[in-house]
Amino acid sequence: MKIASVRPQDCLDPTRIVDSDHPAVVAYANEHAVGDDDVECAVSLYYAVRDGIRYDGYGIELSERGLSASRALEIGRGWCVSKAALLAACCRAVGIPAALGYADVRNHLSTERMRQTMQTDVFYWHGYTAIWLDERWVKSTPAFNRELCEKFRIRTLEFDGSEDSIYHPYDLDGRQHMEYLAYRGEFADVPLARIQDDFRRHYPHLSKGLGEADFDREVDAETAGR
Repeated sequence: MKIASVRPQDCLDPTRIVDSDHPAVVAYANEHAVGDDDVECAVSLYYAVRDGIRYDGYGIELSERGLSASRALEIGRGWCVSKAALLAACCRAVGIPAALGYADVRNHLSTERMRQTMQTDVFYWHGYTAIWLDERWVKSTPAFNRELCEKFRIRTLEFDGSEDSIYHPYDLDGRQHMEYLAYRGEFADVPLARIQDDFRRHYPHLSKGLGEADFDREVDAETAGR
């Protein structure tokens, strides 16, 4: 795996997207950062974001406001990039350095609407959070909440603060789930312009949006009978 290219001291300050100084983010971080040290606090924040903010694969809004940590808290949902930004912001709010990490993955968790819109199972710029713990970067991926994993019969991603937490290649029934194709590295802030450019190139139909569809309802239809 690619080693983080950012310095921990550069991953403490708020940004417009990782808005760790927003009152709602500060309050959420202080409420959920439970523990006697950075590792315990980071682990508790991971689970608060993973399961407290539901995953919404249709909530892709590629703007500073749309990806911001405070926006994810406001609406109670997010996708991999915005949930990773929220976890990073919560860590920074309690003094733990956190970076934004990205990888290109082949993801088999999707709905019919998503497949038709994206026209590929390759997800560029899949987001995770790199957290500075015990003098090293540790990867954590808070995107898929427990309920979603249970519906798709995939293993929930656990995080203990010492081992990288990235998606398993197969689901509980032995079917392909997630294949990591390339790591793009870690950044002190969300590289929004680069993500926007790649999404325009790889997902030309996404610009029309995913409509007013309910992601959870379509997940239920997709996973019926599993």
